Amino acid sequence: MTQKAELSPTDWVREQTETILENGTTHGVTVLDRPIVLVTTTGARSGRKRYVPVMRVEHDGAYAMVASKGGTPQNPAWYHNVRAHPEVTVQDGTETGTYVARELTGDERQEWWDRCVEAYPPYADYQEKTSRLIPVFVLEPRR
Repeated sequence: MTQKAELSPTDWVREQTETILENGTTHGVTVLDRPIVLVTTTGARSGRKRYVPVMRVEHDGAYAMVASKGGTPQNPAWYHNVRAHPEVTVQDGTETGTYVARELTGDERQEWWDRCVEAYPPYADYQEKTSRLIPVFVLEPRR
């Protein structure tokens, strides 16, 4: 039996997720008129499934996951979950697949960061607000 994922305690995140689950698609759910995808992670300590809506940044069948947390000094809670359990599920529209997350560094991170900022320009502002280098993961289809 598949374990049901938990909704975020943060109101706006929970509302986005509920809309996606009710409609069966991520289409029409946006942040600042930009599309999102729904990622399901596994809790680092609890092992529980958790929903995380993130900006849709797709390239050649892979997706980016940006740990911006609005430019706060801390990484979002999901960052630790993805590091501990890199296998995730991504829902884009009505399509769902299994992906493996890999944290990026160097030139590859910069290449994806540029794509992320193009898809969602506030990321650049978030980086200016924090002294930490905002982590970027690439989510690649599991083969």
